[in-house]
Amino acid sequence: MAGNSSRRGAVRKGKKGPSVGSGGVRRRALEGKGPTPKAKDRPAHKAFTGSSKPASGSSSRRGGAGGKGAKNRPGSDQVVGRNAVLEALQENVPATQLTVMVRLETDERVREIMRLAAAQGLPVAEASRTDLDRMSDNAVHQGVALTIPPYEYADVEELLQIAAEAFEPPLLVALDGITDPRNLGAILRSADAFGVHGVILPERRSASMTASVWKVAAGAAGRVRVAQVTNLNRTLSSLKEQGVFVLGLDAGGDVTTRQLELGTQPAALVVGAEGKGLSRLARETSDQVVSIPMGGGTESLNASVAAAIALYEISGVREAQGRA
Repeated sequence: MAGNSSRRGAVRKGKKGPSVGSGGVRRRALEGKGPTPKAKDRPAHKAFTGSSKPASGSSSRRGGAGGKGAKNRPGSDQVVGRNAVLEALQENVPATQLTVMVRLETDERVREIMRLAAAQGLPVAEASRTDLDRMSDNAVHQGVALTIPPYEYADVEELLQIAAEAFEPPLLVALDGITDPRNLGAILRSADAFGVHGVILPERRSASMTASVWKVAAGAAGRVRVAQVTNLNRTLSSLKEQGVFVLGLDAGGDVTTRQLELGTQPAALVVGAEGKGLSRLARETSDQVVSIPMGGGTESLNASVAAAIALYEISGVREAQGRA
């Protein structure tokens, strides 16, 4: 008999009656395909890391590069949410792609996002809600995500140069043990509001410039430069040698924020983590430890709130000196 129907098991019985096997046709069709790739190498799998380069011309038909089912590119990050994406585009934040959800309901913000993306020549891709959830780590993306390359940190000298070009005494903020990206984002907003020339972060045990920070900071992340240093206390000591006064913000300080005579001088405000406060070395390096006068039973404030209050006081002192 033709094929291998004479072999045991070659005839399958189903609802429509017995059927003869394929005679090895299906088996031969699979020959040469090789082993199944690992999950991290399969673009459609949630574990895909992007380490495998796609073949030329393999981009999705929808939206060009990335297209439907777009993934995070290696080393990239996502700014998500309509307000955050709009403000990032308005600040000309370097970006590589805008991803919008399929059949997205538009409003004024979405229309302006699309207009700015087109004006900046930014590739626009479409993705399902599931893919956007995956790209944004299940953040509230509101149907839009902006892919940005890794943040390019400034040098501390660049921050001082920004102040010099503005003919202003430097005002810097250094963060000592701030690990919550929401706190970093909020501090960047306050820094932008009160004329800070730059923010300094340590490389270790600190939040860094991620998409979460961009979302909280909104446009401020594009206006305030951030430097990242290997050793914060060594950097503070170097600033002191250049005539910058180090002001540690901590409870039980030498003076209160209402007595900040040094606020008119070149200064670096060091903000410690909520609860822990300043590290021992940061406190010892400070020229002055400053506290916020508080009544009631509250023992401490959120780090970003404390930073905002101190920067407000410093800006007031500087403004008063400018009027004198």
